[in-house]
Amino acid sequence: MQRSAPRLSRILACAAVPVMLVAAGCSSDSGSDSKKNAGSSSSGTPSAKPTEPTVEAARFDDLPDPCTSVAKKTIKDLVPEAKKENGTAGRSNDLAARSSCSWNGLDDKGVDGSQYRWLDVGFTRFDSDQSLGSGAERATAEYTKQVTKAKASEGAEKVAAEPATGIGEEATTVTYGLSKTDEDFAYATVVARTGNVVVTLTYNGAGYAGAKTPSSASIVKGAQKAAKEAVAAVADTSDAKASTPAKGGTEDGSKGDAKGDTEATSKAKPKTTAKKA
Repeated sequence: MQRSAPRLSRILACAAVPVMLVAAGCSSDSGSDSKKNAGSSSSGTPSAKPTEPTVEAARFDDLPDPCTSVAKKTIKDLVPEAKKENGTAGRSNDLAARSSCSWNGLDDKGVDGSQYRWLDVGFTRFDSDQSLGSGAERATAEYTKQVTKAKASEGAEKVAAEPATGIGEEATTVTYGLSKTDEDFAYATVVARTGNVVVTLTYNGAGYAGAKTPSSASIVKGAQKAAKEAVAAVADTSDAKASTPAKGGTEDGSKGDAKGDTEATSKAKPKTTAKKA
């Protein structure tokens, strides 16, 4: 049976509607997926981690010989009749990080009694460490610790502490009295920091057999003098190491060639022939 043209057009139009809706739906989903993918791509990119600040390099990488860090003349003045003029070195498994030396002596003055003196100098050096901090920061913490330790010396009396100027970057002098071996001792401990190194110097004295106890002022003066020399020795050691030429080299850093120099010298000399008589 034949259908009229108007009815056929309506049927075709209705049949086309679902196709358009499906197409529209696919187009909508595709756009949504694109947005999701774009969002996923954006959020999935790892963010750059902030760079950790680098700690300051340590100023000193070595320590002086503690037994030569104080001048011999100073030792002779502060510790008369020292048992060992060159001092007694303390034990250490790493002399570049920790070292010490001490002197002691009894100056017998006959009927006027005797004077006893004892001097000890110690060095502690700290390297810079990314997790622990710079060498200077670690040395500052040790400096504070040593000052506190000196002020808390067992049996100490009349403890006093005050800044000591002109010794390293920072320094403190701790003074106190101490009674032992039935005698009164006068003590002075100077704690100083220079860069990443802490210097702890203790000087004390007492009078025996009727001799008077040395004055606190004289003990402080001697301790500070020795401490200045010990601090200066830290810098001197670093400077000396920096100026030392490499093994096999010359002072200007160049390497000499003994063979080449000999050959050059021999070539430069004119040959002489012996004359017949």
